[in-house]
Amino acid sequence: MTVDQPITTPINGALADDPQQALMKQYDPRKILDHPEFKVLSQTEVDEYVAKGDRETNLACCYNEKKEVHLVRKPTLKPGKGEVLLHVRATGICGSDVHFWKHGRIGPTMVVTAECGSGHESAGEIVEVGEGVTQWKVGDRVAIEAGVPCSQPSCDACRTGRYNACPNVVFFSTPPYHGTLTRWHLHPAQWLHKLPDNVSFEEGALCEPLAVALAGLERADVKLGDPLLIAGAGPIGLVTLLAARAAGCEPIVITDLFPSRLDFAKTLVPGVRTCLVDMKDTPEEIAVKVKKAAGMDVRVAMECTGVESSIRAAIFSVCFGGKVFIVGVGKAEQTYPFMHLSANEIDLQFQYRYCNQYPKALRIVSGGLVDLKPLVTHRFPLERAVEAFEVAADPKQGAIKVQILDE
Repeated sequence: MTVDQPITTPINGALADDPQQALMKQYDPRKILDHPEFKVLSQTEVDEYVAKGDRETNLACCYNEKKEVHLVRKPTLKPGKGEVLLHVRATGICGSDVHFWKHGRIGPTMVVTAECGSGHESAGEIVEVGEGVTQWKVGDRVAIEAGVPCSQPSCDACRTGRYNACPNVVFFSTPPYHGTLTRWHLHPAQWLHKLPDNVSFEEGALCEPLAVALAGLERADVKLGDPLLIAGAGPIGLVTLLAARAAGCEPIVITDLFPSRLDFAKTLVPGVRTCLVDMKDTPEEIAVKVKKAAGMDVRVAMECTGVESSIRAAIFSVCFGGKVFIVGVGKAEQTYPFMHLSANEIDLQFQYRYCNQYPKALRIVSGGLVDLKPLVTHRFPLERAVEAFEVAADPKQGAIKVQILDE
């Protein structure tokens, strides 16, 4: 899951001409919401677009403060200086998209207050380039990095290469910024990544969750032969499983509440050792199961749920001097076994999105080290994006990754 930091300055007509805040002004959602072409569509109107075979109208999928999800009509804007116009061809639905729809917020600062476009796992094709863009041409196929920092030398995070910490980042689909689940999307040219010829749009879109997994494994300092626990067999846990196997971890244990997800994990990596979690199990009891499955204490636990009980189980599963690396997003206040962590020199580490991972993600997919294709279990056309959200939000549907495609 990828989430944004709080906006440091309100977006309004009086926004200062500060270079660090220029992107916030450039992608002010009011430019979309106040445009005369913007309209929330009824299902009847969507059906009319389908019946006419309309492939030009800029349809997009939005959630709002009323906890509704629906299609809207957006204006198709011309690319400005340093921008390109993209035809978004594939977009995955992330857990954060569903959370913004169902709950209207993530944490105290990321709050849906108006119509907000969803989607940040996308790939597409360039259809128009703006002034000054020389590195791209019409027809280029690209993966879209959805978090765009200010990139100013006065920003410590951007200057030191940890741009995921930029306080003035525009992260598409996190309120208030409109996302990439739309037919036509404007994007800064420098935050696109060329798709190799053997990488599809679907795989390009999946490079976003792969970037999350790669950032976690890199910062957790995972090494060849490390015994590893992956807590949670959702999309991020499964992508982490694929990347950890490519990195040479052995053994790998993966946990989940649902047998179907563990079965799916076995189809991806037959050698993975699965551990079914019972809601009645204590964290200590879960840790016993993990160690039994691994045949040892694990050195690193990649925690992909953010759930307190799961994090506690991971803490009890790692060896002396081990590490629990938390990728998942959970409730704001949690309690951990301090003295167990202290007496066993266990490192507790966290991740906020990712940086500098897309080129690596595309290389390993193109080179065949990671096969993302099996993760896409459900596909929908853009006009059926609402139905796609309903499937993604319903565990009974058995979806791993739902993608929305626009041919």
